Amino acid sequence: MSSASIPATTRAPLRVEDVVSAGLCIGCGACAGRFGGDAQMRWDVHGHLKPVPESFGGELADVSRTCPFSPDAKNETTIGLEQFPKATHDDAVVGRFDAAYVGHVAQGGFREAGSSGGMVSWVAAELLRAGLVDAVAHVVAAADPQAEGRFFHYRLSRSEEAVRSGAKSRYYPVEMSDVIREVRAVPGRYAVVGIPCFIKAINLLRDEDPVLRDRIAFTLGLFCGHMKSARFVESFAWQMGVKAEEIARVDFRLKNPDRPANWYTAHLALRDGTSAIRDWWHLADGDWGAGFFQNSACDYCDDVIAETADISFGDAWVEPFSSDGRGTNVIVVRSPALHDLVRRAIARGRLDLSAVDARFIERTQEAGLRHRREGLAYRLAWLGPTRLRLCKRVDARARGLPLRRRLIYRMRHHIAVWSARMSLLAHRQARPRLYVDWARAALALYHGLAYSRGRFGRLADHVEAMAGRLGIRRGIEAAQPNRANGTALRPGGSDQASRGEGDVQLHRRSHHDGFRR
Repeated sequence: MSSASIPATTRAPLRVEDVVSAGLCIGCGACAGRFGGDAQMRWDVHGHLKPVPESFGGELADVSRTCPFSPDAKNETTIGLEQFPKATHDDAVVGRFDAAYVGHVAQGGFREAGSSGGMVSWVAAELLRAGLVDAVAHVVAAADPQAEGRFFHYRLSRSEEAVRSGAKSRYYPVEMSDVIREVRAVPGRYAVVGIPCFIKAINLLRDEDPVLRDRIAFTLGLFCGHMKSARFVESFAWQMGVKAEEIARVDFRLKNPDRPANWYTAHLALRDGTSAIRDWWHLADGDWGAGFFQNSACDYCDDVIAETADISFGDAWVEPFSSDGRGTNVIVVRSPALHDLVRRAIARGRLDLSAVDARFIERTQEAGLRHRREGLAYRLAWLGPTRLRLCKRVDARARGLPLRRRLIYRMRHHIAVWSARMSLLAHRQARPRLYVDWARAALALYHGLAYSRGRFGRLADHVEAMAGRLGIRRGIEAAQPNRANGTALRPGGSDQASRGEGDVQLHRRSHHDGFRR
């Protein structure tokens, strides 16, 4: 059942504590921004940002229409239709859009300064240069993370220099409440950069608040694998032999044009002027797809592409682009004004972009899409209802999904849950090895199950072969997502959810992760 078909609700207002207790709070801060200066966000024990219920004014703080994970809020398909009614394309994976491209910024060092092809910072800066906005809300590094108690935060930037200082990927919790309040307080035109659920929250707020609707002129979406907790940085510090309180700056993707773009390297700049560097594959939690430190709400998200944004950006995780260490973007354009801006820049040689179709975009994000569509369908069937009624565009489905793929989805979920618990235990006891040793063991099990690596992989293959001989459904499936394994979805899809057995259903009424198998 899609949210578009839900009748008007008569139940009690949805409070922020209801969302948090159901494990559905992503920590975006839209609720705190909406309810004024008294509403607050704070860190929970696991390093996620959560609203402080007592600061929200009790029963008056109804977030049922504005929380991106509320069962009563509009879904991405409905928002997309309302935002982009004249879109040239309407695709079950990419959403509604006018054009899609692959490439990079050709001018002015944007590509060199970014984690990928430099397109996010370029579009944000170009909006300022062209006078289309007065400020851009985006994530920047904290000037003094130890004093501020965070490594990154949202800021409004009013110059190209300020925008460019926010370049690069930030795998860290942030929230938007302060910038939302500033947008409401200071007249002007604004652009907001964010991951899919954050952009959805902005669109839901615009529906409810005429001031925000008038002032937020553009939204720039970032493709998303999942939200990490702040413990992710602490874990990197443990494994590099430094203390988290010694860190002055974090670069999750140190760029090296001589290495493939998907060979991530973490860089911690320390307060004493030294630094620690390590490739992600040497870190116990460096396999993004395993789900270490994932926010629990991400298990219930079905938007990878930022379908409600005016323009959205991702990494081009297909060859030859994924081997190009200089970085390459894919972009999906939905706003006619932004499409004109992009086309003019291409014609003048400022952008080096080539047109692509929806299937190309899908291939660049195939593993993440599979986890959010086929995987979500399975999680809805396996985990059952949360404390809140869920209305997702993907139906609960387990039938037809091979046993081994079910186990992969289960293991990702348990790694997300237990990485939070084990890191908290290690933190409180000041014994990092408690977490690191557990994480290495968990990763070995996951790699054996997902990639047939090591002794556990050989055991899993042996058990699977025996099961096949006994007539039990085979487990491991080829990793190529296609329109039949849940990455491309259509109305009226089959009840089956595995490759070659039908589509996971996505309701469309009225409308990196690079590592994931």
